[in-house]
Amino acid sequence: MNTHDAGPAGGAPPAGPEYRVAHFQDRLASGELGELGVHAEVRGQAVLVTGTVPSARCRDDVLEVVREELGGLDVHCDLVVSESSSPDHAEELS
Repeated sequence: MNTHDAGPAGGAPPAGPEYRVAHFQDRLASGELGELGVHAEVRGQAVLVTGTVPSARCRDDVLEVVREELGGLDVHCDLVVSESSSPDHAEELS
């Protein structure tokens, strides 16, 4: 995912990427998404967001926070969904 929005919510001028990444991490840690293993780091001119989340809904929630906090920056997301649902059919062993 790449985002190129106008800036953080509220129309304030964008702060430096390191500050915004720290704020993003704080926001994730303080909310209901706090126990997820999601990390963000500045890599050159871009921000890399990585981690594993338990469901597609959690991934969507993280991406929403990315848009709100890191909008306007070049952001690359590599979020893996590790949904552990029950199998819908029996496995056949040979």
